[in-house]
Amino acid sequence: MRLPRSFSGWTMAVFGFLAFALGLLGLVSPATLLAMLGFEVLDVRPAGDYTLVYMAASSMAAVNMGVYYLFAAAADYTPFFRWTVPFRLVTFAVFTTLVLTGAAPAKFFGVGLWEGVGALVTGFALWREGKLLPSRRQPRDVA
Repeated sequence: MRLPRSFSGWTMAVFGFLAFALGLLGLVSPATLLAMLGFEVLDVRPAGDYTLVYMAASSMAAVNMGVYYLFAAAADYTPFFRWTVPFRLVTFAVFTTLVLTGAAPAKFFGVGLWEGVGALVTGFALWREGKLLPSRRQPRDVA
């Protein structure tokens, strides 16, 4: 895999690597990840508690997302970089709302903050590189 060729590509690679690594952690040791996020870790789960299934599913999604980000960074696929910025800001808003309403523990705010700051850094990098908005130039006809 090739290294990113731009500042925005590096922001994507770092985010992708962290998502991949934390996803693997969630698959290997869901209790560790739950504790990191501030959720109560139970020694015994009652019947009908699907926390570990949900942790496996969300951790696998994080692994996949991490790989997508790493491949996009390696290819310097700027359109993908741009697409992530608004959606990561939405994720920040939703996760922060979960904490503020008491639906999630305070430590969970770190996930929202990670998404929000990452989106802003990627957006800044794209802006600095002149790639924040897609080009409006029309292709020339080739005769």
